[in-house]
Amino acid sequence: MERYAWKARVLPGMHDEYRKRHDGIWPEMKELLKEAGICNYSIWLTGDELFGYYECRKGTEHAAAVQAGSAVVDRWNAYMKDVMVMEMDPNTGAQPLMEEVFYLE
Repeated sequence: MERYAWKARVLPGMHDEYRKRHDGIWPEMKELLKEAGICNYSIWLTGDELFGYYECRKGTEHAAAVQAGSAVVDRWNAYMKDVMVMEMDPNTGAQPLMEEVFYLE
C-alpha cells in the first residue's frame, strides 16, 4: 500500500472554522475518498501548519486520478479556499509530492 503526505496552512483566525468544516465533511466527499482507495486519512495541525497523511489501497496514481476528475473535490477545494492555503504543482494540478525520508514498519 502506498502512502501519501501533504502540507498546507490555515489562514490566521480560521482554526475553528477549519475544524468545523472537517467535523461536518460532506458524505459525498467521504465516499469519493473511499472510491479513490484512500484510507487511514488523518490531518494534523501545529500553529498554522497542516500536515495530512493517508494510505492508498489502489496506489497514489489512482487516488490522484479519481480526485482530479471529481466535481466533489472541486467544490470542496472552493469551499475550503477561504480558510486555508494549499500550494499546488502547476504541472500536475495536485499537491507537490513530499519525499519520504524515513519509514518504520
